[in-house]
Amino acid sequence: MKYTPIQPPAAKAPKPLVKATVKPKGTAHLKPPGEIRIIGGQYRRTKLPVPDKPGLRPTPDRVRETLFNWLGQDLTGWRCADVFAGTGVLGFEAASRGAADVLLCEQEPALALALKAVQARLKASAVRVERGDGISALKRLMPGSMQLVFLDPPFDSNFFEPALTAAAQAISPTGLIYLEAPRPWTDEELLPLGLQIHRSGKAGAVHFHLLTRCQTPPESAELPESPAVA
Repeated sequence: MKYTPIQPPAAKAPKPLVKATVKPKGTAHLKPPGEIRIIGGQYRRTKLPVPDKPGLRPTPDRVRETLFNWLGQDLTGWRCADVFAGTGVLGFEAASRGAADVLLCEQEPALALALKAVQARLKASAVRVERGDGISALKRLMPGSMQLVFLDPPFDSNFFEPALTAAAQAISPTGLIYLEAPRPWTDEELLPLGLQIHRSGKAGAVHFHLLTRCQTPPESAELPESPAVA
C-alpha cells in the first residue's frame, strides 16, 4: 500500500487589522447633521434642514430639552426673539410651545430663505422671519418688550457682549436671555451689563446659560448714604 502523508490544514490568513476610530470628545458641534427635529409642542418631530455651512451648529437635542425644562415647557403668550437664528430651531421650539410672537433674524440669505420656507410649511403665524443683523434687530425692539431672547452667535465672533447689552434692554424685568457660548460666562462679567446667571450647563464644547436681570441695578448697588442735613 502506498503511504500518503496527511497534510496539516493550511493556516488561515490573519484578518487585516482595522484601526478603531474614536470621535474626540466635544467635537459633535463641528459638523452639523443634515437635519434636526423640533422636540416638543405642536410642531414636535418636524424636521428642519441643516445646510453644511461654516459656523452653523444647531443647538443639540439634549441642550434644548434641558432649556425648555428650565423654562417650564409652556410658553403661551410669550414674545421671543432668536437673533442669530441659523436653522431657527430655538425660535420654532418656542412657537411650538405656544409663544405668541417669535422673531427669527438671520443675516445669511440662504438660511433666511430656508427659515421662511419652514414658517410657510408649518403655517406658523406666530413666527416672523427677518433677514439682517441680529444686534441691530434687538436694538429696534421696544425696551422691555421681550419675555425671552435667544443668543447663539458664531463662536469665533466678537458679538457676545454687544448682543448681551442689546438683549438686556429688550427683555422685560422678569424676562430671560438664553446664551450659548464656547466658554462659561460669570456673574462678574455679566454684572456691568445688568445681568446675572439663573441656570447654566455644559454639553461637549457648548456652554449654555439662562440669564435674568440683576435684582439690584449695578449702578445703584454701591451708592453711599446721603449725609444728614443739620
